[in-house]
Amino acid sequence: MGKAAVVKAFEDINAALAVLNAEADGCGSEPFSGADPLAGLADGCLDILAWAAGVQARIAGLVANAAGTYANTARAAAPPDAPVQAQEMAIAAEISCVMAIGDRAAGALLARSHALATSLPRTLAALHNGTISWQHATVMVDEAATLDPAGAAALEAHFLAPDTPRLPNAASIGEMPAYRFRAKARTWRERHHAESIEKRHAKGVADRRVEYRPDQDGMAWLSAYLPAHQAAAAWNRLTAISRGMQGPDEARTLSQLRADTFAEALLTSGTTSSNSGGSGTRAEVLVTVPVFSLMGLTDEPAVLDGHGPIPASMARDLVAGGADSFHRILVDPRDGAPMEIGRTSYRITKAMRTWLRLRDGKCPFPGCSNSSLDNEADHLLAWHQGGTTGISNLGQPCPKHHKLRHTSGWKPTPATTTGPPGWTSPTGRHYTSEHQDWEPPHWPRQLEPVTGRPPDYAYTRLSPGEDALTRILHAHG
Repeated sequence: MGKAAVVKAFEDINAALAVLNAEADGCGSEPFSGADPLAGLADGCLDILAWAAGVQARIAGLVANAAGTYANTARAAAPPDAPVQAQEMAIAAEISCVMAIGDRAAGALLARSHALATSLPRTLAALHNGTISWQHATVMVDEAATLDPAGAAALEAHFLAPDTPRLPNAASIGEMPAYRFRAKARTWRERHHAESIEKRHAKGVADRRVEYRPDQDGMAWLSAYLPAHQAAAAWNRLTAISRGMQGPDEARTLSQLRADTFAEALLTSGTTSSNSGGSGTRAEVLVTVPVFSLMGLTDEPAVLDGHGPIPASMARDLVAGGADSFHRILVDPRDGAPMEIGRTSYRITKAMRTWLRLRDGKCPFPGCSNSSLDNEADHLLAWHQGGTTGISNLGQPCPKHHKLRHTSGWKPTPATTTGPPGWTSPTGRHYTSEHQDWEPPHWPRQLEPVTGRPPDYAYTRLSPGEDALTRILHAHG
């Protein structure tokens, strides 16, 4: 068959695309719905988009397969004395020309295709099955790049193995945007990396810097590579100040306000404008810390809201230093569930809002990354319709999706005390939300139970024991 089969297959694909384009234009042989042609066409286009996403993934898998096979055959056919570097440049140049992409893009395609074929079989299979996109596969390649083979296999298995335990209503990685999957994959990698996060963080701190890059139209980028707690606090402070400046007489967008506030703070002694919301606006960040990690018995990472895992030493410093902008959340050593909210921020309404932030981690609208501290509590079933003020009847959408809920046909679905609400679109399609990736914390070696099941209480002469645990739970009250 060979080339003739390839030509025939692509002719069939092009013919099918012509049919689909006609259907999307409403020019098919018959309408999607005789009763309501307009609604039927709209629903049919959504079906086309859903199927097209899967086909795009399969095409991406085909491209990776063909690129990898071409590279392998070109290497095999090369003279034995051909310089390796020149050979690889020639292969990338051929891919670049045949696909009309740049040399860098061709090199990246070849590198990712090689990684998928040699060390990420589950990811490649999911791509061929159309259950994840090329962007998702790229995330997996990037996050597995610094892991050893066992670590890469474990990363794949956690997100793609069918027997991995999952919450029943949690979105799969193919049902969330790739940038949201990147956040989840990075979090898992940080927790399970063979090298201690403390060592990796120390390397990162040594590399902290500010970068300047000119751009078009008289603009430029100014960015800073900082320890996560500093960057998160600065971002949340910028957001809080900028939200305080919004109002009917303020024409600037939130992004523009952040930029103006940032520049004013750097170029003057601080934010001095009378309508800036006040320079006393605090940055607020949630820090979720396993109890034993806070006690110094383990070095299990803490989690910084909106960022992900941070070294235990950073979390201990934030708590010990009395950083009142960083609200400490302790985690139950038995199952990883949030256990106690630092009493520095405790009020009944604040506690409920904080619990929502812990449950959802961010705006629960599918694909949204808006930080939980910038969101708004909202009744899922309205109070006047009989809704209660309980965690299972509350969501915390960002301002954009809060407005969407009340000005369109988008509606949240029921939540639980541990799971955020999903969403139903005006067309009746249901979309699931992400769930937090809580894991049981690590136990100190001297406290590990003989049965393998963590006890309700731990008594030992080799640790600070209950007295120290009590002091920590009620510290900074």
